[in-house]
Amino acid sequence: METELLHYQALVDKIPQLKKEIAKVIVGQEEVLDEVIITLLAGGHCLLEGVPGLAKTLMVKTISEVMEMSFKRIQFTPDLMPGDILGTEILEEDHSTGKKFFQFTPGPIFANMVLADEINRTPPKTQAALLEAMQEKVVTYAGKNYALPDPFLIIATQNPIEQSGTYPLPEAQLDRFLLYIKLGYPTETEELEVLQRTTGTYKVQPEKVLNSDEIKELQKLTREVHLDSSLLNYITRLIRATRLENTTVPEVKNYVEWGAGTRAGQALVLCAKARAIVKGRFSVIPEDIEHLIFPVLRHRISLHFRAEAEQLDADYIIGKILAQTPIHAK
Repeated sequence: METELLHYQALVDKIPQLKKEIAKVIVGQEEVLDEVIITLLAGGHCLLEGVPGLAKTLMVKTISEVMEMSFKRIQFTPDLMPGDILGTEILEEDHSTGKKFFQFTPGPIFANMVLADEINRTPPKTQAALLEAMQEKVVTYAGKNYALPDPFLIIATQNPIEQSGTYPLPEAQLDRFLLYIKLGYPTETEELEVLQRTTGTYKVQPEKVLNSDEIKELQKLTREVHLDSSLLNYITRLIRATRLENTTVPEVKNYVEWGAGTRAGQALVLCAKARAIVKGRFSVIPEDIEHLIFPVLRHRISLHFRAEAEQLDADYIIGKILAQTPIHAK
């Protein structure tokens, strides 16, 4: 038992080193990096929103490198078909017998880490094919199942400003993403460092820190992290406070059309446990829940037109829910 604990502790101790190696390439964005690692440890997928030019692709590629994970990038366009992502059958010939047969050729989704760039630029049929693979972790073609790699993480990106010619993800499909992460602009100091690094001769190759087997062990460990019953009750009350029929929060009554489903609670529990691991703990604390409620809920509540008219976003409502929901039930 003691040997096992030491082994798990050694794995958890690698996470700060992992972040240090990523920081050799990516300047700042610590919270975003934490949330991507949390998504991986919790076994889900994330939606990353940010304007062009914030190094989203470089960030994801660097994370895959330091974790020894295979990486593929798919650029989503209006003419992209499901087969371009999942793969297709090609007619082959057995030269010894002359017989012809169909051979499945895997698509770019067959990688440990897949960057689905500008997912909202492709039609719903192609979006749905990707999201089905995300959920099932299997590709079905011509009646046969092809297992996707393990671990498997999809990071989908979308541009928040240019909406012409896009196909917004339906709410039910958005709910499949564990976290909705918003990538902001760097600080002035960070931006200065980025400019210095990227316009000179600075080059660095980050070292590999974790492998696939260690990541799967960390994913297993994440589910074993302790969550006190009072904090589980707190999460339940937070999720129920998003719903019109349960809430006592005035802002929810005034601005929310419909609230989060049970999957939101499951996501918040798993992500809080994963954040505990990222922070070097084996027990969830309230801070884990309070940090993650925003990326867990911002795509799982639908706002009334009044909110848009008053320029209020989901984060504003979530902040009010958090402020008006005590940690310990009265």
